[in-house]
Amino acid sequence: MLAVLLVVLIAVVLGELLSLLLLCRRGHSYWKYLRDNRYAHRGYHDKPRIPENSLAAFRRAIECGFGCELDVHLMKDGHLAVIHDASLKRTAGADVLVEDLTAEELAQYRLEGTEEHIPLLEEVLPLFERSRLPLVIELKAERGNHNALTEATCRMVDDYRVLYCMESFDPRCLRWLKKNRPDIVRGQLSEQFLRHGDGGKMPGIVLWALGNLLTNCLTKPDFIAYRFSDRNNFALNWCRRFYKVQEVNWTIKNKEDMRAAEQAGNLVIFEGFDPREE
Repeated sequence: MLAVLLVVLIAVVLGELLSLLLLCRRGHSYWKYLRDNRYAHRGYHDKPRIPENSLAAFRRAIECGFGCELDVHLMKDGHLAVIHDASLKRTAGADVLVEDLTAEELAQYRLEGTEEHIPLLEEVLPLFERSRLPLVIELKAERGNHNALTEATCRMVDDYRVLYCMESFDPRCLRWLKKNRPDIVRGQLSEQFLRHGDGGKMPGIVLWALGNLLTNCLTKPDFIAYRFSDRNNFALNWCRRFYKVQEVNWTIKNKEDMRAAEQAGNLVIFEGFDPREE
C-alpha cells in the first residue's frame, strides 16, 4: 500500500512539474482575427518565377486570399529585412550576412535570378494593412540581438494597422514580448531538432529542451508552431491536452497533410500547392 501511495505521489509531483514547465497562455481575444486563415510560407511563392519572401509573393498571397508567414532580420542600421536565411548566399548568391548590411546596401541584391529585391518590413506591411489579411511574423535573432530585434519589430508594426502575431525559435524573443508587449499573440516555434540535425552548434541538451518546449515556463506562449512531421511529441500533446493551446503546423506541402492538420483544429503554414483546389 505504501509503495502504491509513493508511486501516486511521484506521479502527481511530476505532473505538477510538467504543468509548470510547459505553461501556455489561453484565451487571447485577438485569436478571432487569426483563425480561419491559411498562411502562405514566406509568401505565396512560385519558384523560379516568384521567389520566397518577395513583394510579388506577398501580393500573390493577398490576391488569393491567404495570410502570410514571413521572416524578419535586424540590420546594422536598424532596418528590418524580410528574408529567411542569415546569409544572402542561397537566395541572392552573395556570401554576406544580413545583419552586416544597411538598407541601402541590401537594395542592390536581387532574389533568385529575378528582378525582385529583398524587401524591408516597412514595404510589406502596407500591403497587409490594405488587405486586412493576417501575418505571422517570425523573429530571426542572430548574435544575441533578440531583444533589439523584437523591440524594433514591435515599433515598426505599431505604425501600421495590420493583423498579426509573432513567433520565434528563440525563446528570448518571446520572453521579451511576455514582459514588454503582452498584448501581442506570441508563439514558440519548435521541432525535434536532434532528429533533423538542426540547431547549429548548440549543445544537444539545449536542443532537446527546446524541442520539448521546456522554456514555456519562461515565455508562456499563446501558440506552438511545430513541424508537422514531428507533431506526435509528448510535450506538445501535453500542451494540447491540459492547456488547449493553439497549434500551428509547418510546413504543409500537400492537401492530405493540410486536411489532417485542420481536422485536428490546427492552423497551417503551407507552400508548394494551391490549398483552394479540391
